[in-house]
Amino acid sequence: MKIVVIGGTGHIGSRLVTTLQRQGHEAIPAAPDTGVNTITGEGLAEVLVGAQVVVDVANSPSFEDAPAMDFFRTAGQNLLAAEHAAGVGHHVALSVVGTERLQASGYFRAKLVQEELIKASPVPYTILHSTQFFPFVDGIVKSGAVDGQIRLPTALAQPVHADDVVAVLGDLAVKAPVNGTIEVAGPEAIPINRFAEEYLSAKDDPRPVIGDPDALYFGAALDDRTLTPGPNARLGTIRFEDWLREFIPAD
Repeated sequence: MKIVVIGGTGHIGSRLVTTLQRQGHEAIPAAPDTGVNTITGEGLAEVLVGAQVVVDVANSPSFEDAPAMDFFRTAGQNLLAAEHAAGVGHHVALSVVGTERLQASGYFRAKLVQEELIKASPVPYTILHSTQFFPFVDGIVKSGAVDGQIRLPTALAQPVHADDVVAVLGDLAVKAPVNGTIEVAGPEAIPINRFAEEYLSAKDDPRPVIGDPDALYFGAALDDRTLTPGPNARLGTIRFEDWLREFIPAD
């Protein structure tokens, strides 16, 4: 099966390409550095010739409101139009658990536009909503840093290892489209402030983490449901403590 991975040279995309190739598929990484640009349209028609499936794991280079909206709208329109013209039978897209609940954030408004374009397209689709990847904890810490302290919400998150997400993407790519949304999350939920505390402790970072139920998450208010999946989510097997041992080896 020919499967084109948009964003196929990035953190998730490169792992997915390798996984699919090991399974015997013709997995093609598509990104600006391979001559495929979803913003300009360069190389899209050529790479999609004969493709049965497209997996889009590309992300906006900016999390600012306007650039993110421009990226997801333009890339989505160009990609879906090219897929329709090429006769692609399945569009798989990676998005975020809680996208529809985080509309105070311009980035998540842009992600919702991306999803709406997918649903309106004639190309059959599957959207995978993932919780935050473990390494995103570093960005969460930076977002809450004020005067030597880290102030973060106490709402639950359920972060996931990239390999667990790649495994689900690989499975979805070779199955029939569901024309709906599937969720993937890590094996356990953890308050966001505890997520940061464990990370900083593993790094021997002495900064205190202050749990504040009213603290905003990248500009959005949270509750325990905002970032956690529903009851039918696919759960990964790799725990946060496992990733910490991998990412921050003990001396």
